[in-house]
Amino acid sequence: MLYGKEIIKMRMFLAVLVCKITAFLLGLMGRGSSMPGKAALKIYPGVLGRVKLPPLVVAVTGSNGKTSTVEMIAHVMRKSGKRVIWNKEGSNQIAGVASVILSHCSFSGKVKGDVLLLESDERYAKYSFKYFAPTHYVITNLYRDQLTRNGHPEWVFDAVKDSIREEPVLLLNADDPLVSLYGKNRENVVWFGMDRQSFSTERCTAVYNDGAYCPDCKAPMEYDYFHYAHIGSYHCTSCGHKKSSADYTVTNADLEQGIITINGGYEIKLAFKSIYNVYNLLACFAVCSKAGIDKELIAKELSDYVLKNGRILRYKLGENEGLFLVSKHENSVSYDRSLEYIVRQNKPCAVILIVDAVSRRYSTGETSWLWDIDFGMLSSPCVQKVYLLGKHCSDLLTRLTYAGVDGSRLEAYEDISEATDKIAGCRYENLYTVTCFSDKEKFLSKTQIIDM
Repeated sequence: MLYGKEIIKMRMFLAVLVCKITAFLLGLMGRGSSMPGKAALKIYPGVLGRVKLPPLVVAVTGSNGKTSTVEMIAHVMRKSGKRVIWNKEGSNQIAGVASVILSHCSFSGKVKGDVLLLESDERYAKYSFKYFAPTHYVITNLYRDQLTRNGHPEWVFDAVKDSIREEPVLLLNADDPLVSLYGKNRENVVWFGMDRQSFSTERCTAVYNDGAYCPDCKAPMEYDYFHYAHIGSYHCTSCGHKKSSADYTVTNADLEQGIITINGGYEIKLAFKSIYNVYNLLACFAVCSKAGIDKELIAKELSDYVLKNGRILRYKLGENEGLFLVSKHENSVSYDRSLEYIVRQNKPCAVILIVDAVSRRYSTGETSWLWDIDFGMLSSPCVQKVYLLGKHCSDLLTRLTYAGVDGSRLEAYEDISEATDKIAGCRYENLYTVTCFSDKEKFLSKTQIIDM
C-alpha cells in the first residue's frame, strides 16, 4: 500500500507523463494546446507547487503587449546564452502554464532550463501563481478590454492584484495610473516609463479618459502630459498618487525616424514605428537588464527586431501590398493605436476594417465598444477609402458615419470573401487591414503572406 510521499511522487510522475505524451501526440498533428496541462491538473491539481523551477522565473501580464513582450524577452535571453522555456503558443491560462512547465521537466519535477518565461492571462494569473511565484513579474498596462470577460479596468486590477505575492520583483509601467497602484507601499519595484515627447499632448485625445479620476481615492486627476489614452504623467489633486520616477526611461522617441533612446544612452531602431511597440521594447529592456544581461547586447538584439507572433503581417492582395494589424475586438485602445499608426504614415491609402465574429471564445454580438474607438482619425486626407467587412459591417458604417468620416469613402460588405475579391481588383498605393484573431484567417486566406 502506498502512503504519503509515495502517493505524491506517483501522482507527480503520472501528471508529468500524461502531459508529455499528450504534448507529443498533439505535436505530431502540428497543434499546440493547453490540453496537456488540463490532463495533468486533473491527475494532480497541486502539481505546480511540487516542481523545481529555474532560478529565474519571469511572468508578464496586462491588457495588451503580453505576447510581444514575452517573445522579445525570450529572444534577448536566448541570444545571451540562456536556455529559455516559454509558452510561445500563447496558451496563457493555468492549463497552458502547466503544459509548458510539465512538458519541460523531468519525471521527478525538475524544470530543465535557465529561465522560465510565462505569458499569463490577467484574469487567470491568480490561479497560475497560487502554487509558485515568479522572481520577476511584469505588468504592462490595464485598459478597457473584452466586455464579455473583463468588465472594466478596475475589475481586472483586482483580478491581477490577487496574483501578486511578496516574493517577486515587480516591473511596473509608471505611466499607467492603475498599474502603478500595485507599487504602493512596496519596496521591490522597478519602474519603466517615457519622458515627454514631441507627440505627447496636453489633453487626452481619446474618445474617453479613464485617467480622469484617481484610481486610489477617486479625486480628480491632473496630467502634465498624455502619450495616449490615460498613459502619461499624472498626479492626484487629493491623495498624491502620481507617476513614479522611472528606473528605465525612454528619454527620446522619434517615431518618424523609428529610433528610441533608453536612459539617454541605449539606442534601439524600431522595426514597427508604434508607441505600443516602444512600451513593449522598454518592458523587455527593463526585465532583461534586471536579469543581468548586458544593456548594449539588449539594445543590439532589439534593434530592428521583427515579431514572429503574427500580430503584424505583410500581405499581397491582387496587385496591392498591405499591412495586417491585429487589434483585439472589444479593446478600443488597441484599435486606436492601429488607426493612429496608419494615419501617422500620412501616405495615400485604403483601410479595411473587419468585425465578423466579435469573440473566438464567447457567442456575442455586443458592439457597444465600437463607440469607444476614435474612428474620426480615418477622416484624415490620406485615407482614400475605408472598407467595412463582416457580419457587423452595418454597425461599423453607423459608427464611422457618426464619427464624421465622409460617406463617399465608405463601402460596407457582409461577405468578406466577396469584398476581398473586389478589393483585389482595385489599385492602392498602401493598404491596411485591422481586425482581431477571431477574423484574421477569414481575410488572410485570400492573400499571399510576405515576410516582414
